[in-house]
Amino acid sequence: MKKLITKYKPVIKFVALFFGTYLLLSLLYGRYLKYAAHNSNTPDFITNLVATQSSWLINNTGCNAQVVAHDAKPQMKLIVEGNYLANIIEGCNAMSIIVLFISFVIAFAQKIKKTLLFILAGSILIYTVNIIRIAILAVALYKFPEYESILHGVIFPGIIYGMVFLLWMLWIRMIKKKPIV
Repeated sequence: MKKLITKYKPVIKFVALFFGTYLLLSLLYGRYLKYAAHNSNTPDFITNLVATQSSWLINNTGCNAQVVAHDAKPQMKLIVEGNYLANIIEGCNAMSIIVLFISFVIAFAQKIKKTLLFILAGSILIYTVNIIRIAILAVALYKFPEYESILHGVIFPGIIYGMVFLLWMLWIRMIKKKPIV
């Protein structure tokens, strides 16, 4: 058994770091959401901010957009050109994806400064691309409502997850390989 553990130590370390970080960050994010939900029926601060920034971006592309809080649920209604197109919910704010991204990077962490800078830059990029993604999705849904299923269910999730995958590949290429002794 000791031989197996020694042989697969890097794999065990990766799995432990990945799942440990993911569990810790997910629990912290869950506490944040519980706290936000406890205080009001409006969406949490991050979801509200993402909705507001997405609306601002849509408005700057020539379309008229606004977001308003839902009457009974913690989500934001996204309205483009007077048409109620979608709800921006907690799952739209990219925080769960950022938690997944951070967990992977930490599982392969080496130098702390390099790791923290990559986490910061990657998280900002994911957040920003998510806002752009929501804005493009909203305009696409307005212009092509018949493609809602494929736009919302396939293309736009593929954009955000594809970008996270590319960031992971970049991270793997950036970290130094340890010499085999």
